[in-house]
Amino acid sequence: MSADGSNADSTYASDASSDDATIRRILEDTGDTWAVVGLSGNRSRAAFGVAEVLQRFGKRVVPVHPKAETVHGEQGYASLADIPFPVDVVDVFVNSELAGAVADEAVAVDAKAVWFQLGIVDPDAYGRTRAAGLDMVMDRCPAIEIPRLGART
Repeated sequence: MSADGSNADSTYASDASSDDATIRRILEDTGDTWAVVGLSGNRSRAAFGVAEVLQRFGKRVVPVHPKAETVHGEQGYASLADIPFPVDVVDVFVNSELAGAVADEAVAVDAKAVWFQLGIVDPDAYGRTRAAGLDMVMDRCPAIEIPRLGART
């Protein structure tokens, strides 16, 4: 339950987690530059494999990690604010406690959409991000959703 007494989780569940139209719009129409927050050169992390899938489907993957490593041939940046070009989608691989701040940064850099990966849920961040006019998905993975929806990218 949120601070105002409403059940923010029900809004999240109906709007974000099951909205195939929003998922498809982000994958197909929002743009091809995806900043992947939490992406490093660690091959055992989920972000590494998902970024690989995004690239296979034509997305430009921009690593965002404190180490600012080059991953999958793309220069990394320590933060979203450090990226010197527009970002379409911010794909978030940090825990739920940190994810809301990343969503706020995505709004600040004029991203078009925010994607919280599997297991990442923050209904308050969802509300703020949607109120700012961005599309948002939580607790989903684009590497699963692209083939599930037969998305054209």
